[in-house]
Amino acid sequence: MRNTFYITTTLPYVNSDPHIGHAVEFVRADAIARYKRAKGFEVFFNTGTDEHGLKVYRKAVENNEDPKLFADKYSSRFKNFCSKFDISYDNFIRTTDESHIKTAQEFWKRCDENGYIFKKKYSVKYCVGCELEKTESELVDGKCPEHPNLEPELLEEENYFFKFSAFQEKLLELYKNNPNFVLPEKRMKEITKFAEQGLQDFSISRLAEKMPWGIPVPGDESQVMYVWFDALTNYISAVGWPENSEKFNKWWPAVQIAGKDNLRQQSAMWQAMLMSVGLPPSENILINGFILAGGQKMSKSLGNTIDPVELAEKYGVDAVRYYLLREVSQFEDGDITPERFEETYNANLANGLGNLASRILKMSEAYGVKPNLPDKKGFGRLNGVFESMEKYRINEAIDGIWNEISKADKYIQDKKPFSIVKTNEAEAREIIKELVLQLWDIAIALEIFLPKTAQKIQKCIQENKMPENPLFPRI
Repeated sequence: MRNTFYITTTLPYVNSDPHIGHAVEFVRADAIARYKRAKGFEVFFNTGTDEHGLKVYRKAVENNEDPKLFADKYSSRFKNFCSKFDISYDNFIRTTDESHIKTAQEFWKRCDENGYIFKKKYSVKYCVGCELEKTESELVDGKCPEHPNLEPELLEEENYFFKFSAFQEKLLELYKNNPNFVLPEKRMKEITKFAEQGLQDFSISRLAEKMPWGIPVPGDESQVMYVWFDALTNYISAVGWPENSEKFNKWWPAVQIAGKDNLRQQSAMWQAMLMSVGLPPSENILINGFILAGGQKMSKSLGNTIDPVELAEKYGVDAVRYYLLREVSQFEDGDITPERFEETYNANLANGLGNLASRILKMSEAYGVKPNLPDKKGFGRLNGVFESMEKYRINEAIDGIWNEISKADKYIQDKKPFSIVKTNEAEAREIIKELVLQLWDIAIALEIFLPKTAQKIQKCIQENKMPENPLFPRI
């Protein structure tokens, strides 16, 4: 049985600061990585930044900055963002890394040698926001539905193309043989329908004289690689392909987590690219929904964007992790507003977890109750909670933990150790001992989702004392 596990986020563009969508993707990938480690797997968790392409180049020019220095600045912000949110990555890759550039160029050469790259003149509408070509059927009122504020640009030049059309049957066979290849099921059906309708060859280079910010095409430096053809190869360059075959074979294939606007790129384009050089497909593609603000798509022009860093500074990192992991729908569009955030914070963190921990620790400290604590390996009595994690259903797993919090609250109400202690201290101490063990189980399970809070609770239990400050001060 394979005991290694590879998970990767997509690589965000470095044309702006990290936003709430990045946060939800990162913390979900982090929770899965932490779960797998707790189950005894050796884990490789990859993330990083996508630094080439027209979108980044134009932003750098707009700021009168050298594109590489511009990318350095924003890449460091994403790295700091990961640190802020306790993202336990093992590798932070940048598509400007020399090792990645070599991999991307070698991938191109092998794809070309296998007959899947050709050159032609063409004219197409192009959405800079998506960095994707758009057919008329994909446009709504002449604009990309994902970026209605941007006018699609007419791209007319001679470029290299990838024979995407050659992989229709192979992709459909992959989907048929692996019905859970893309999760959720509705996205699996969506990408299958996309492939069934026929695949169009797509451009994989740009004229360097028009857009110089990219990896040079091997053997033709008048062209640079199209950003997607470059960036997607990070998933294999991160694990040593093609030079370190031992490392690559140890980790590949990967579980990839992405937003629904990445469905085509991750589960069709990338899989066809892998097939073109004879590499195995990814293991799974997990597709998130979008995050809305009060039912509306977030937009700077509407003034309804929410900064995850500001939220974390106000309420704490684990409060934000909690909301994104439990309260935001994993596979459908989710919603966040300041009012909803505070409501769930008070109900489930301050009054729920925080209040339970305080009550139990207060009693155990007062009566000197220190039970023998079980080993931290595995999940002990809460092992059943994590069956959902095997199917990557993070929301359900956290629901299970909060069910245990409710059970512990009910146990206190039913047993009333604070009353029994007046007449039967021995019985009260046994009840308190059981409550401490319940809290310990909860804290071990929580380490996957709210690592700092879980460690605080564990430390308090081990030292048998109350936390110096409330875990989640009521708002």
